[in-house]
Amino acid sequence: MDRLLRYFLGRFIRRGSITFTTASGAQFSCGDGTGIPVAARFMTRAAEVRVLVDPELYLGEAFMDGTFVVEQGTIADVLAVLMGQAAMLPNFARMQAWVRFLGRRAQQLNVRGRSRSNVARHYDLDGRLYSLFLDADKQYSCAYFETPDATLDDAQLAKKRHLAAKLLIKPGDRVLDIGSGWGGLGLYLAEMSGADVTGVTLSTEQLQIANARAAEKNLAHSARFLLQDYRDIPGPFDRIVSVGMFEHVGVAFYETFFKRCAELLSDDGVMLLHSIGRSTGPDVTSPWIRKYIFPGGYIPALSEVMPAIEKAGLLICDMEILRLHYAETLKAWRDRFMARREEAVRLYDETFARMWEFYLAASEMSFRVQNMMNFQLQLTKRQGVVPMTRDYIGREEGRLRLKEAGAAKPRLQLAGE
Repeated sequence: MDRLLRYFLGRFIRRGSITFTTASGAQFSCGDGTGIPVAARFMTRAAEVRVLVDPELYLGEAFMDGTFVVEQGTIADVLAVLMGQAAMLPNFARMQAWVRFLGRRAQQLNVRGRSRSNVARHYDLDGRLYSLFLDADKQYSCAYFETPDATLDDAQLAKKRHLAAKLLIKPGDRVLDIGSGWGGLGLYLAEMSGADVTGVTLSTEQLQIANARAAEKNLAHSARFLLQDYRDIPGPFDRIVSVGMFEHVGVAFYETFFKRCAELLSDDGVMLLHSIGRSTGPDVTSPWIRKYIFPGGYIPALSEVMPAIEKAGLLICDMEILRLHYAETLKAWRDRFMARREEAVRLYDETFARMWEFYLAASEMSFRVQNMMNFQLQLTKRQGVVPMTRDYIGREEGRLRLKEAGAAKPRLQLAGE
């Protein structure tokens, strides 16, 4: 087994500097010696076999159960080496990837009942878990780092401001927030832009907190949150925004999603879609992520999204690609989580804490050394709805900054916690 590990891992790992110790105590190093040296140990033969059979699934499981241990550096450092290889997947793992690709539509069959159960698996976890690593406003999506030294709270506020600027909301506009989470964006639009906001979510945990926050801020008259599928909400709306929800739609439902949004959007309306995307074409969800973190989730390629937009009769007025913003967001989340990791252990257990640590580290590296990015698409139903140049975005952001200066900052302990 030692020879097999050395052979297969040595052929795959050509960059970086990593040393492995096998279950029998043998050591070998891989890579070209560049970068920060890291070291890891296989604690059992079973872990070695499983990782060779299916590294995409079993490496994360071995880290969770303690049979793959990082001895120098962190799991993020190890994953930076493993995920930063030119081949991205070792040859011995490509057969499983092809099989998964062929079956991906069945894995993303997100009909109404399944969508709700998938959301509950992740977003209805104990709210105290998310308070360990998110910003004060509980923004669970890519932040917007205007400067390298921006704090997470500053970057998440900048994200909301950036989205609001692109939406060009007028006071009294009816706004639909699809996938409204804990209500932070919807409450921002109601407070800063004077919008009448309806947010929809499939998470009961998020719903309770969002409505409690609206009442706490005296915004219940202009911001309401519903436990409802976007396919069932009545329209029309002047503005539609969706942040971090599209990843749960599934390729088979892209046409349904954009067709329904077109039906809900007024003729002079503006829609803004913010989603994670992949830069290298259609692929498959990591089996570990699908099993433990986001069942039914899929990160789309733009080539999968554009045809559905065209069929719905929507026009793309603006597209922005956010590259390393999510890598920095995830690093901030991981740093915060690790600083309070023992609290996660007390909430759940050590295995769960390792799972969450692996999730945040692997997600960060998928943006930092692989092909993940975020895209923002601004959509309308006709020409001439938004200005011809992008200058208005900066002007709107400046106006919103002035208004924010007089607004109360969100409490660190949110209503409902």
